[in-house]
Amino acid sequence: MDPKETDLAKTEETALAAQPANPLMAIIQAASTNGEVDADKLLKLIEAAERVDENIARKEFVKAKARFQADAPKLGKDAQGHTSRYTKLPTVIALIAPKESECGLAHSWTIAQDETGIKVTCKITHIAGHCEETTLSANLDKSGNKSDIHALGSTVTYLKRYTLEAALGLAEEDDDGNGAGNAAKGPPEPTDEEQKALDAMCDAMLDSVPDGMTLNKERVAVVFRARAGRYPGSDDRPAKLAKWLMDIFNKDSSWPTVCQKL
Repeated sequence: MDPKETDLAKTEETALAAQPANPLMAIIQAASTNGEVDADKLLKLIEAAERVDENIARKEFVKAKARFQADAPKLGKDAQGHTSRYTKLPTVIALIAPKESECGLAHSWTIAQDETGIKVTCKITHIAGHCEETTLSANLDKSGNKSDIHALGSTVTYLKRYTLEAALGLAEEDDDGNGAGNAAKGPPEPTDEEQKALDAMCDAMLDSVPDGMTLNKERVAVVFRARAGRYPGSDDRPAKLAKWLMDIFNKDSSWPTVCQKL
């Protein structure tokens, strides 16, 4: 076996050994051995044990993600987009992969396309089995007279990068936007009017933000635009838009994608 694979296997064994034991397993093993519990009761015990396992896995996922975010790598912007600099997807992956592995996390994507555009889902999975997903969608990026296949590749890469950063709570370093070269087009900056509408919408969401967290308005803007296909305008009702977006976050348990720690 390759030394790297051996090290990874040892890491996985150590991580699994460190997982909290399910207190019901000893009861199930004893019951199945002595035959004092009938099949229906044994099945109910197994189902209860599965729920306990799921709860343990979810808690371990939260702990692992917190460890990752406590020492998350900084993303220095190494490419020039249409209006601003950004971090290339291969650079993001190279920076985060060691820390992900250390915390027992891994990422993957699924891609779907229909008449409305491209949808990319990033799945973050913990070694204990729990996973969470972040989904964004967009129309094909036809800027720069791209061919259909290049527009598809550009859009998929863009959505992969943003879903990964959102799912792990990563942030790119601020800069002055200066630079040269050509790269995939990033999202346009909101106008002053759209920014005011975004600020009003975020204000309407503040009371629902999880304890110990605050909204990251830039992430809210990215997610809203990806979901709605545009930024909010001055004629939109911020409270109505806030409720619409919060319903999505509550349904998908995706509040962490637009929040950061206080």
